[in-house]
Amino acid sequence: MIFRQLFDSVSGTYSYLMASRAGGEALILDPVLEKVGRYCQLLRELDLKLVKAIDTHLHADHVTGLGELRDRTQCVTVMGEQTKADVVSMRVSDGDKIKIEGIGLDVMYTPGHTDDSYSYLMGDRVFTGDTLLIRGTGRTDFQNGSARAQYDSIFNRLLKLPDETMVFPAHDYKGDTVSTIGEERRYNPRLQVRSIDEYIELMNNLKLPNPKLMDVVIPANMHVGLRQDDLAKQGLALTPREAIARLGQPDILLVDLREAHERAKHGTLTGALHAPYPDIADSLKQGGMLREVAAATGRRIVFFCAFGERSAMAVTAAKDAGLTNAVHIEGGIDAWKKAGGPVVAG
Repeated sequence: MIFRQLFDSVSGTYSYLMASRAGGEALILDPVLEKVGRYCQLLRELDLKLVKAIDTHLHADHVTGLGELRDRTQCVTVMGEQTKADVVSMRVSDGDKIKIEGIGLDVMYTPGHTDDSYSYLMGDRVFTGDTLLIRGTGRTDFQNGSARAQYDSIFNRLLKLPDETMVFPAHDYKGDTVSTIGEERRYNPRLQVRSIDEYIELMNNLKLPNPKLMDVVIPANMHVGLRQDDLAKQGLALTPREAIARLGQPDILLVDLREAHERAKHGTLTGALHAPYPDIADSLKQGGMLREVAAATGRRIVFFCAFGERSAMAVTAAKDAGLTNAVHIEGGIDAWKKAGGPVVAG
């Protein structure tokens, strides 16, 4: 496996790049905006294709690299379903699994530092975001943080993992790079409490200053969504109500770009063809499934996804491939449901 721990010294942030093989799919955790150029250089050097970029939570000390990486690589952006970010391509919840070629991350909801904090378990290692740090824990005094929730996340979720599980946090300010669950249980000073009440008292009396750029960073991180109105101005988008009115018409081909677990969880649209977004380039090239189906039937492709971000990128990819009449449903199946559109089991 290819695994890289990358560091931003300004914010003390660790980002993690991983893939199962050279020449394959990759994902990155907690990217920093100012380091996107470096990530892209490393992707080229290692011959990797970035397909997913994940934030463990809405960060307060640095601007996320999610949006810039999406714009440069057309990757899928991922955060937890509680996030206040305007649009991410995929929202996950506890118990979900994030997959790329050869790698799977088990999704663990671990609130406390913020109300949208998640950890991600991959075999012998867990990426804890700011929930559990090396010899510390994330502060709980802003962004709907809760010392009570964090105690539960740490003591009843993370510390239940095997002692040898490696801990990779999103931040460190002392130069430590990795720990283990067993080490943190024994030596983390904030975990030597005898009760939840003692932990709450400890966290409520830290009296830490706010991150220097918090008032700038948090609003920036809440607005990372791909602008979809440009496609609407070009006539390449349908509003949910327009799409609902056309449901079942023989001249359109509905194409669901989401992954199988999203379809199973949230349903899909009647008659929709399943063509997951990571394979969109192959589907649209000469001889590709979508290109051949569109040519053989003369139907207009109507892409949709969860929130409209992947489908907007798919419309652009279709234009680049010479299919100029493809459109997408603005806001995805989320907006479709809010407009009263029917769904069927995925």
